[in-house]
Amino acid sequence: MAKSEDLIRNLLSLPHEYEWLDIKGIWFSKEEIGEYISAISNGAALCGREYGYVVWGVDDTSHEITGTTVNFDNDIDHEPYKHYLARNLKPSVTFEVEDVQVDGKRLVLLTVPSAKSVPTKFSSQAFIRIGSSKEKLSKFPEWEIRLLNVLSNGIPTIVNTAAPDYAQELTFEKLFMYYGAKGIELRRDTFKKSLKLLTADGRYNIMALLLSDANDIPIRVSVFSGLSKADALFSVKEYGNSCILYAMDKILEYGDAINIIQADERGRISERKDVPLFDYEAFHEAILNAFIHNKWLGLNAPMISVFTDRIEILSHGGLGLEQDMEGFYKGVSIPVNEVLASLFLQLRLSERSGRGVPKIVGAYGRESIRIEKNFIVVTIPFNRINVTPFELNEDKATENPTVKATVRATVNPTVKLTKNQIGILAKIAENPKVTLTELSELLGLHRASIAENTSKLQKLGVLKRVGSDKNGYWEIKKDDGIQ
Repeated sequence: MAKSEDLIRNLLSLPHEYEWLDIKGIWFSKEEIGEYISAISNGAALCGREYGYVVWGVDDTSHEITGTTVNFDNDIDHEPYKHYLARNLKPSVTFEVEDVQVDGKRLVLLTVPSAKSVPTKFSSQAFIRIGSSKEKLSKFPEWEIRLLNVLSNGIPTIVNTAAPDYAQELTFEKLFMYYGAKGIELRRDTFKKSLKLLTADGRYNIMALLLSDANDIPIRVSVFSGLSKADALFSVKEYGNSCILYAMDKILEYGDAINIIQADERGRISERKDVPLFDYEAFHEAILNAFIHNKWLGLNAPMISVFTDRIEILSHGGLGLEQDMEGFYKGVSIPVNEVLASLFLQLRLSERSGRGVPKIVGAYGRESIRIEKNFIVVTIPFNRINVTPFELNEDKATENPTVKATVRATVNPTVKLTKNQIGILAKIAENPKVTLTELSELLGLHRASIAENTSKLQKLGVLKRVGSDKNGYWEIKKDDGIQ
């Protein structure tokens, strides 16, 4: 597969457009494309990306590949269009335009380098993307200040960003105790430099605040009495306001404590089988990843929520810089916080083998990890052996009893479907012509997860697609062999 085709597929797998990414169909405007190049270039700089992209030939809502007739090689007003763009971009931007064949359709990929030193302008005006909108940078002074700061000092990190003024008198006795317990000597005369706890001007940084004896970053485990945050809050366990290494260990200990071992008497002939409530290794890796890759710059900690059927672990910030979706699921990790990741490695809390995400996916599937623009949520479902898969997972997927009966009668009771798969079947039973995009909106899942689950249901023989993607419909199969 060609490199550009790989890149386009990775871009289309992302759950959203970004400040550095735009998706277009057949839209073309002589002036606005130059403005978009300015906006994408500046947006890439703000996000710490080397390049930004615009892809033509794809539906910007469903990400369906449609093809395009957009042609940058045409003359516009008796001038080669690429020359016109280059002439009006300041400073000079060496953008590239490629025709790429994907699934037999012609797509156009525009690659734009990020701004360097000064904002990229088109016709003497700088632009920026805010959400999915292109705007003049001058209309948003806060964004202009952020961009100028990034262009001057680089992308903010927990190392080059100073802790607040009130947090410049820090102590680290707990950190020394933690290193000692691991059998590693931490030298008092060099630890600030070796662990990179100071900014260039000698102030304590966010990294130092995270590792200090006392901080004002709450880290909580919220326990709910039902299946959602709308249900009563049963308890809140506070583990923060201290060195995050100890906080993380306490949360791992809490997970181990609630992971009860259940005696499985079903089908017993001789020895019974002991079944844990959930896969602790997957939970352990999810907590580690949440702490290592959390966007700590905003002083917001990961959030752990415990419901009657699952644990949800939320970390702030999306994928790391230059991290693509497929590489993420395969365990090719690009840390959001490189220095913090190195510290966890030094303390033997983590490893660089990239096994964390594959362990979670191996236990619970890709649908257990929800990736959004500003956060990632990992769901660890409970395996309660005293209830059937439908009683555990159906969870009011629909209140329509006809739909419930249709879904229940269709599936082999020995096949355990996920909650998301049951929700998909319920929505399809209500409306067989529902699209993947509509399913994504109805169920609150990104489209890639919907596509993966419908594909699995088809392989299980539960679901069948009749007709084309555009005009066809879904059929829930009622095979006598799986009644």
